Amino acid sequence: MPIPFDNSFAALGSPFNTAQDPDPVKEPSLLKINNGLAQQLGIDPQWLSSQEGLEVLAGNRGAEGSQPVAAAYAGHQFGHFNPQLGDGRAVLLGEVVDQQGHRYDLQLKGSGRTEWSRGGDGRSPLGPVIREYIVSEAMAALGVPSTRALAAVTTGERVMRDGIEPGAILTRVASSHLRVGTLQYFAAREDRQSLATLVSYIIERHYPEKADAENPALALLESVIAAQAQLIARWQLLGFVHGVMNTDNMLLCGETVDYGPCAFMEEYHPETLFSSIDQQGRYAYCNQPGIAHWNLARLAEALLPLINDDTDAAVEQAKKALSQFPLLFENAYQAGLGDKLGLTEITAADSRLADELFAALQEDQADFTLAFRFLADEINPGAAHTGAGRLFAPGKQLLEWLPRWMQRQQADTVDAAERQQRMFAANPAFIPRNHLVQRAIEDGEKGDFALFHRLVERLADAADYRAEDSDLALPAEPQERVMRTFCGT
Repeated sequence: MPIPFDNSFAALGSPFNTAQDPDPVKEPSLLKINNGLAQQLGIDPQWLSSQEGLEVLAGNRGAEGSQPVAAAYAGHQFGHFNPQLGDGRAVLLGEVVDQQGHRYDLQLKGSGRTEWSRGGDGRSPLGPVIREYIVSEAMAALGVPSTRALAAVTTGERVMRDGIEPGAILTRVASSHLRVGTLQYFAAREDRQSLATLVSYIIERHYPEKADAENPALALLESVIAAQAQLIARWQLLGFVHGVMNTDNMLLCGETVDYGPCAFMEEYHPETLFSSIDQQGRYAYCNQPGIAHWNLARLAEALLPLINDDTDAAVEQAKKALSQFPLLFENAYQAGLGDKLGLTEITAADSRLADELFAALQEDQADFTLAFRFLADEINPGAAHTGAGRLFAPGKQLLEWLPRWMQRQQADTVDAAERQQRMFAANPAFIPRNHLVQRAIEDGEKGDFALFHRLVERLADAADYRAEDSDLALPAEPQERVMRTFCGT
């Protein structure tokens, strides 16, 4: 088979999913194939680029071995529970197992209406497909657990959102698309049997080390808590603002999903947000750890019937598990902060020093990414380094803070050159800057995909600064700033 499908989730059948063929499109055209990811998945990139492959990626042709389904799930959206959401514009084609034995979903996003569409057209505009391809691949390259983009195609059709826009379909790859909202769907229906089936399936697929756990539901909760603590720490360390942290957008495997209204922070400010639909700032940058904890509490509620037959006992066990999240997050964040600051270990004094740095960056209105790259250059200024920090002009507060950090560096026993390399790895020179992503979208809507392809290529190695790409490393000029991003639904 061109795609070696396996279909373990489809095999669960009703009520977990419903059979759903994609809706054909008028005139599909290939935009991008992720050759490296295709090879990892055991799929021939040349076949994907062929007419037959294009027809499969567009939903115009069934792939041999595929059992396409739309999944059921619920979710809290901006704090309000919706008991029935589901795949309203996505179809899971099936799963593939890569050369290392890891299982991945292949999903078409924007492939037409399903029974969960709730009156929507089931389609995606080109803009969200371009944004998700660029940002999800950048996140993966930065070492952040993330869904991936295998391919993008245009449909030759138009979709109506704020205006009439060209349509597109993204082929998304994920360790799975099982969400907190998946379990909430069955908990809301008091379907204990389906909950138990899902817990067993999720543990087998994502946390096999917990297969013999005495209390599987509690073990799953603890595993997801640990995975999310690591994930959100990575977001904070890179200045990533997700924008729509609903429980249906929290994957149980611990990967970032749904790159609708997301963006990377430029000027440092804790309350940064971009999402056009987040009127109250619920999902602002500074709130992300707390929202993740809140979402995990909703997961715990869904699992209570399986944690213990005694509700009071189940609540106490869940509370104990949830109480570990702040410490797990803080440990992951501090370890990553040490790498960003070139410190072998973080002491209490170092934490205060870091707090002073963030206060200085905020007062200086400094670019978050380039400020850390500047520090990476400064730690070993005599070395033949990459020089991205030269794009950054430090402000008054940062210059006053700098000697204290330099003095702290002298107490570290690790060689400065080694610490600098660690800092380069932890502090990218390039991020998917919002104005560049928006420009790539606007160009793409006119049929020009040069910037889209350039960004995808450059962000695949974001730590390696090259002077010829300096325009991609610079923050937006005032007239270029894009302060609001949109879901495209």
